[in-house]
This record gives sequence, structure tokens and C-alpha cells, in this order.
Amino acid sequence: MKRCISALLMAASLSGCMSAADHAAQLPPPSGRELTAGTVQREIRKGMSQAAVADALGSPNIAARDLDGKESWIYDRLATEAAYSTGGNGILSILVGSRHAGAVSSTQKTLTVIIKFTNGVVSDYSYHSSKF
Repeated sequence: MKRCISALLMAASLSGCMSAADHAAQLPPPSGRELTAGTVQREIRKGMSQAAVADALGSPNIAARDLDGKESWIYDRLATEAAYSTGGNGILSILVGSRHAGAVSSTQKTLTVIIKFTNGVVSDYSYHSSKF
């Protein structure tokens, strides 16, 4: 009997608890192209064609033309990252009826990119990112 309890306690100690970061690391990567401020800084340059911008960033959320015929593309992204971690002591919690504890964490990020074109090439661009 003592051997059985010892084996159960050892199994319970090996199962352990995972942190929110551990659970987040197990999530699959996001699908598709991720638009970040770094991507804009690396890829976008004055004088680029609209086709080159579309290849680098994908389709804009909004495309508008002013009265002078200049075109603006707006990329607006919002991302929410959430992680939830719960844990008990594995088999031990079942045997002794302990309660589970948990934690939730969420962060929101925004990115707005505005690219202005004159005669089909980038004449100016700006971006703003925030995280809260």
C-alpha cells in the first residue's frame, strides 16, 4: 500500500503545473501574414509601386482617392492575445480533492498604417502602434 501511495505521489509531482507562458508557447502560430511596425519599417520606402506595397503588406482595409487624384491606403489592425493557465497537482488533486487555481492574461495591440501614393508610387507613409 505504501508503494502505491509513493508511486502516486511521484506521478503527481512529475505532472506539475504549467504557467500561462507555457500554455501560450503551445498555441499554434497565427495563420497568414502578420503586419507589424517592423514590417512597415523594413519593407516600405518612398518611390515603391502600389504592386510592391501590396506584395509586402497585402490588401489595405481602406483605399481612398482625394480630389487631386492622389490615392491613400490605410491598413488598420487590432490583435488580442489571451492566455489562460489552470493547474492542480495532477493525480494528487484528484485523490485529496484540492482546488484548481488559474490565471488569465490578455493584451491588445493596434497598428494603423497610412500610405499615400502620387502617380502610383509611394510619396509618404506613416504608422502608429500601441499595446495595452
